[in-house]
Amino acid sequence: MAEDESAEAAAEEGAAGGVDYAARAADILGFSRWWQIAAAAGMMAAVSPYQYVWSSIEQPLANSLDIALPALGAVFSFYVVFQSLSQFPAGKWRDSRGPGTLTFLAAILAGGGYIGLAYATSLWQLYLLYSLGAVGVGIVYTVAVNTAVKWFPDRTGLTTGVGTMAFAAGSALVVPYVRANATVAGYGDVLRNIGIGILLVTLVGSFLLRDPPKDWLDRTDDADGDGDEGLAASIRGRDYSTREMLSTWQFWLLYAMFIAMASADLLVIANVVRFAENFGLAALIATLSATLLPIAAGVSRLILGEATDRFSRKRVMAGSFLLAGLFRVGLVAAGEAGNGAVFVAFVLGAMFFSSPLYVYFPSLLADYYGSANSSGNYAVLYTAKVGGGVFSGTVAGYLVATLGWTPTFALGGALAVAAGLAVFVLRPPSGSGLEAAESAAAD
Repeated sequence: MAEDESAEAAAEEGAAGGVDYAARAADILGFSRWWQIAAAAGMMAAVSPYQYVWSSIEQPLANSLDIALPALGAVFSFYVVFQSLSQFPAGKWRDSRGPGTLTFLAAILAGGGYIGLAYATSLWQLYLLYSLGAVGVGIVYTVAVNTAVKWFPDRTGLTTGVGTMAFAAGSALVVPYVRANATVAGYGDVLRNIGIGILLVTLVGSFLLRDPPKDWLDRTDDADGDGDEGLAASIRGRDYSTREMLSTWQFWLLYAMFIAMASADLLVIANVVRFAENFGLAALIATLSATLLPIAAGVSRLILGEATDRFSRKRVMAGSFLLAGLFRVGLVAAGEAGNGAVFVAFVLGAMFFSSPLYVYFPSLLADYYGSANSSGNYAVLYTAKVGGGVFSGTVAGYLVATLGWTPTFALGGALAVAAGLAVFVLRPPSGSGLEAAESAAAD
């Protein structure tokens, strides 16, 4: 283990301009900081069924409880609202008191929520249980993403990608299991087994995670003598409080972009099965789409997250969002043509380029506003996902009923293109200390 940590330290020291982040972390933890990412990723994978398995369990739930599907669409909207809004108080707590107690609470809520679904007998119980579980998911999410931000200021894109990849791809093994057993008779056992898995994995994570001390990268006492020049942007720039961040126009543009991309992303996630069925595509196409969708979403977060560490974060982000919009337009065309193979391919392309939004935004936010208050600050930005959840659930249901599936999904593509174009307007806040560096990079 010591040799592995030395090799990691040597490699990352060279990449980080002489600042030995890995060795400093190992001195504090007593082991490689990558174990923190492994724990965070495990928890993210465990709670991912709440988001990525919903489209596969809503039909058997509706049949069993004799509930109309539009009413169940509100369940997913409630999930997004509570998952998003829970992150701000959780993030503020984590920034000041650490992740341990929070993740223990998350294990009880997220695991218990899914177990409870197996015994639900009415719509209000579904609303309550999924919302309580969503709070647990929100806690896990903000803890996991900001574990990467806090321990890896030099590799934020890659490590955030690992965690959010696990959140997306973690369901890839669960979806086939659910769709094979999600009958009126069998779905109760499915839900209970998933809930037990969520509970156990998240409990383990609650005992493993730690936060670095606030002075672990003291800028005024750099042993390498390089001062601030070798430090990552999230460390080198000014640390903004949440109130200060809210007073900058850059935050509000990021917020609008997040709403647009979350709407486009969740629209596909929540409706891909019904969208395929609407065009009369074979059940196998719907199953393949639902199964491969989280894999594409997860792999993209790792690949494009690493790309943002190596190249211009903004350029990668802009290109990704523009392509996400174009693939959504192609997805609609494939469905109308009845071409199942192309439909699946465009589902994968659409998700590959939209899902890294959950890597781009925390990384760019930490660059612009610092890492000290990253959990609370990103939690505020993440509330924009509420808009995406409402659009993909309640609003999408209304649009489909009045306009049909094709205009609704085409609108999702237009939102992604608009977010991609907005990236070109972004620049660091005035007074952040990063303006000169961004201008030099652009030149």
